[in-house]
Amino acid sequence: MHHPVAIIGAGLGGLTLARVLRVHGIEAAVFDLDASPAARTQGGMLDIHQDSGQEALRAAGLHKGFRALVLPGGQATRVLDKDAVVRFDAADDGTGERPEVDRGDLRDLLLDSLPEGTVRWGAKVTGARPLGDGRHEVTLGDGSAFTTDLLVGADGAWSRIRPLVSDARPAYTGVSFVETDLLEADERHPVSAGVVGGGFLFALGAGKGFLAHREPDGSVHVYTALRVAEDWADGVDFSDVEAARKYVLEHFADWDKSLRALVADADGPLVPRLIHALPVGHSWDRVPGVTLLGDAAHLMSPFAGEGANLAMLDGAELGLALAARPGEREAALAAYEAKLFPRSAAAADASAQSGTALFAEDAPQAVLDLFTARP
Repeated sequence: MHHPVAIIGAGLGGLTLARVLRVHGIEAAVFDLDASPAARTQGGMLDIHQDSGQEALRAAGLHKGFRALVLPGGQATRVLDKDAVVRFDAADDGTGERPEVDRGDLRDLLLDSLPEGTVRWGAKVTGARPLGDGRHEVTLGDGSAFTTDLLVGADGAWSRIRPLVSDARPAYTGVSFVETDLLEADERHPVSAGVVGGGFLFALGAGKGFLAHREPDGSVHVYTALRVAEDWADGVDFSDVEAARKYVLEHFADWDKSLRALVADADGPLVPRLIHALPVGHSWDRVPGVTLLGDAAHLMSPFAGEGANLAMLDGAELGLALAARPGEREAALAAYEAKLFPRSAAAADASAQSGTALFAEDAPQAVLDLFTARP
């Protein structure tokens, strides 16, 4: 089997690329290891930036559909200290510069814009090798293989395609999350709902904190953040919800009860996630017939809210570069990467600096300085 363009990964970046290519009359095959679009949840809310994610959606012809998905009031932001004292509180200004949408809804918008069969589900890539002249062979978990003239790694942090262009591997950033949910928050968890407010909450202290936001279904999604050793989660079995809850809350023994309730009263499991990142400024020399986008290219911490936005912008700009240079694949890839590398380096640096500020010894002061300095 041969595919002129093969995209590995049906995340936001890979789907944006496939959609922009289709808008310009170029067909692509997308391969994803999930068994179906509904195989797993897609995560929480995303703030989609006007100059990146929204530009990508315009290039894909999907901006109007995106606007229909926006959570009203989702741009509201508040900052609390560990005693639950409100230090900053800003309502949604209605500008729409960074509106909040559900990641799963946004992915569905992109999927629905592609012809049925574009995404090959249950296609786990196990390896890829160059064949010469920019062509590659990709092998799948079921033993089958295909060839392609253009191979795009949009397959995330632990990309199987990245080794074709780079030896870099993600490293632990020193911060871990524990994700929890408060379902039907206004009715079942009114105190926590009141603490979070209508949009996004930062409750911060030295080396730790709670990041929480509203979901369109009325729930609150919480990221408990801890600056801890990489093996910290080895100390408890997270399948034992009560033991995990106790273990996490031990890190917040002197925090206000209303903030501890974000974990103490959570519904369902506690899910630990170690935050990894590629080196700031990750790049590679031009390798014929292959490139990367999104986390495969520039995995960074989530503390500047850039990851999904950049992945979509990468996909859109790669699609536009290929469409603008028909028959000139290498020139298109070189032009794409020339913009990709400095843009992603700046964002990764900003993300790393934000992570330092969020959990500094005097937190939340650096975050307050950032918000109050904005015009």
